[in-house]
Amino acid sequence: MSEFENFQSRAFVLPQEDIDTDQIIPARFLTTTSRAGLGAFAFHDWRFDRQGQPTAHPLVSLDTSSFQILVGGRNFGCGSSREHAPWALLDFGFKAVISSEIADIFRSNAARNGLLPIVAPAEAHAWLLHNPGAAVTIDLAGQSVQVEGGPSFSFDIEPFARHCLLEGTDPLGFLLARRAAIQAHEARMT
Repeated sequence: MSEFENFQSRAFVLPQEDIDTDQIIPARFLTTTSRAGLGAFAFHDWRFDRQGQPTAHPLVSLDTSSFQILVGGRNFGCGSSREHAPWALLDFGFKAVISSEIADIFRSNAARNGLLPIVAPAEAHAWLLHNPGAAVTIDLAGQSVQVEGGPSFSFDIEPFARHCLLEGTDPLGFLLARRAAIQAHEARMT
C-alpha cells in the first residue's frame, strides 16, 4: 500500500502568500545534486538569523513526525525552478503541500520527486489556514482530502504523477522497472 493511501497527519500552517523557492531553500545552498541533508536548509533564513542562531519561528521546533502536511499561503512555490525545493521539504519531513494556488513548475517538480502537491478549493484552504494543527487524511488513490472538523474536498493531479506517487517511484524508476520489456521491444525492432 502506498504511503499516500489514507495518509494522516496534522497540518502545519505557513500563511504567507507568495512563498518562493528561494525562501524554501536559498540559492546559496544549491551547490549539491544530492537530496541528502537538504532539509537542514529548508526555510533556512526563517529558522536562523545571520549569525546562524535559531530564531523564534515555529519551524525551528516543529516535530515533523506529527506535522507532515504543510499548508502554505496562496501562490506557494513561485519563483525559479529548482528541484532542490521539494527535495528540501521532503528531507525536512513534509510529505504533502496544500495551498489554494501552487506554482506550475513547483507542482511538477514536487510530484516528480515524491512530494504531493494539492491545490485546495479556496474555502477549504481558508479553513485550514485558520485552523493550524488540524488532522488531515489524504487519499491519493481517491484524490480526496478529509479534514477533521472541517471541509473535505477532492483534488486533481496529473495521472502519471499520481501513478508514480502511489507506486513510490519517480519517472526514472518507472522506466527502469520496465527495462526488460524495453529491451525485448528493442530486440524485436532490430
